[in-house]
Amino acid sequence: MSQAELDIPQIPATASTGASFTLHGAGASAGIAIGYAHLLTAARLEAPRYEIDARDVEAEIERFDRAVRQVRDELTALHAAVPSSAPPEMAAFLNLHRMILDDTMLSEVPRELIRARRYNAEWALLHQMEALVQRFEEVEDPYLRERGADVQQVAERVLKAMMGSRHAPPVPGHEGDIILVAHDLSPADMILFKQHNFAGFVTDLGGVTSHTAIIARSLNLPAVVGMHHARQMIRERELLIVDGTAGVLIVNPDPQVLGEYRLRQRAYDLERQKLRRLKDTPASTLEGVAVELHANI
Repeated sequence: MSQAELDIPQIPATASTGASFTLHGAGASAGIAIGYAHLLTAARLEAPRYEIDARDVEAEIERFDRAVRQVRDELTALHAAVPSSAPPEMAAFLNLHRMILDDTMLSEVPRELIRARRYNAEWALLHQMEALVQRFEEVEDPYLRERGADVQQVAERVLKAMMGSRHAPPVPGHEGDIILVAHDLSPADMILFKQHNFAGFVTDLGGVTSHTAIIARSLNLPAVVGMHHARQMIRERELLIVDGTAGVLIVNPDPQVLGEYRLRQRAYDLERQKLRRLKDTPASTLEGVAVELHANI
């Protein structure tokens, strides 16, 4: 992403005058967030596809290998930077992405395509990524089917490395009232966001079992995923309400709706505060008999 995306112009709260509308998706993480949209550039790149000269095969393979090594180093650095206070899912998902990167289906098969069919490195990688994603789409189990998105996210990081694009998502100068709007977010993006204090996020892709949704829940960030075309329909700095419980996104709410959701937000926050005070309280019956509580979540 370009350096220009790192800063959001300071637009007054009254600047958003577009029509109000509501979008529905899958509630990935409960809670209500109210803030201003910041649009993240779609991750997918248009990669060139061409046949290379036989004399350039080994150099093209080395270019692919160099990009894989770069992404491996990036994932290792991100893993090392995960704070001790972060949910354990963060490190686990980074490990998964490193395993996907090192799997021969992604790290070796593109090399074979370059050598046998003389595909350029980007074409070879996309060809193999599309084949792997297609296999995951045929899986009946929804959680396993979502892993195709992980393969795609890892492949796109390698693709960006070959094409010289930055991986780091933009970081706005003021965060507490910012809602991120993206076509998709990878677990690696979410780990970078852990260092910041965004209000919530919405994505076009993903489901409630995606790794991004799981991390959002562990961070208590209100989120709605599977919005399909939200990234195209929302403008920068439009006022948004994210209802992660109901899976609803309201764009440019009128004053009455905004007031109602501010009340709901306060009620939800108060309820969470009560639960936080209770979580370390020993469980017992009215007669004082201790009870052990266990949960499989």
